[in-house]
Amino acid sequence: MKKLKQNRVRLAVIGTGGMAQWHAEKFKILPGCELVAACDVDLSRAREFGGKHGVPAAFGDTAALLAEANLDAVTIVTPDASHTQLSLQCLEAGKHVLCEKPLALNHADARKMVEAAEKTGLVNMVNFSYRDWPCIQAAAAAVRRGEIGELRHVEASYLQAWLPSKIWGDWRTKDSHLWRLSTKHGSKGVLGDVGVHIVDYATFPCGPLKEVFCSMKAFPKAPGNRVGEYELDANDSAVLNVEFSNGALGTIHTSRWVGGHANRLALKIAGTKGTIAMDSEISTTTYRVCNGRGLDKCEWREVPCKPVPTNYERFIAAIRSGKPGEPDFARGAEIQKVLDACFESDAARQPVRI
Repeated sequence: MKKLKQNRVRLAVIGTGGMAQWHAEKFKILPGCELVAACDVDLSRAREFGGKHGVPAAFGDTAALLAEANLDAVTIVTPDASHTQLSLQCLEAGKHVLCEKPLALNHADARKMVEAAEKTGLVNMVNFSYRDWPCIQAAAAAVRRGEIGELRHVEASYLQAWLPSKIWGDWRTKDSHLWRLSTKHGSKGVLGDVGVHIVDYATFPCGPLKEVFCSMKAFPKAPGNRVGEYELDANDSAVLNVEFSNGALGTIHTSRWVGGHANRLALKIAGTKGTIAMDSEISTTTYRVCNGRGLDKCEWREVPCKPVPTNYERFIAAIRSGKPGEPDFARGAEIQKVLDACFESDAARQPVRI
């Protein structure tokens, strides 16, 4: 990778919906980053986004953006089905790419993205945003240091409440929610939307998976299971029974049906010398551990964690330094391979080797 010649990274935001607002807020406060353009199939929305965030140029077409805007990098914040085509288009145009998760709709497409990124030598990252939490980074380091011994058992969950409640508004009236419930609109359901996060969250400290036995279900949610043009057939609960490559067993599950939890990630990692636990509703800057002298008495202690760079900071830093950024497209493809195995397992009703 080549180090950036100028001091500032000129960045465009592709897709200007809800999550793009977060990207803009995070990027525009970073020294060394300049938001120069916004792009959306709805040009009026791109212009509105630009006015809100001080972005000078708006485009309704990615080809025009890449041809006309003076930029170094893009952040892709569009629906899942467009990630592959847009990423390949931007890489071919010589732009560094941060892509929202999931990286693609299947592992084959994800591998195309990895190969294209490797060929160009450009910075490529997937936005597994919970890597930004100090607790998961510190816990992963503790596991690597052997502080809880050899891993034996893992519990991981990502729970949301927006189907039974209105914590995020009324999903029946919001296109930004409804497309996530419809396979015809490019959704892979809760597994593809947030399950991708919890699979990364669990395997980042615990290592890759060897086998998965997955069950998924789309529960009835409306008359005829349809709202307007949206057929609500994408899974909204998923349970994974897994074996890690190191031999540990575990459960990973996710659902949008869990009232009382707006957006909760929890992880427990048990080894031969102790257990680490974290719960985002309690803290993302500390984790709990039971090991050492506390192990025999089942006593827990809280461990404070140092701040860590966000994915947005890591992306800009990688471009400026010419060094690879993490988590990269290869990591995104690795997680996508797990998701593909989950769909295969659910269809066959049997375990699948990964």
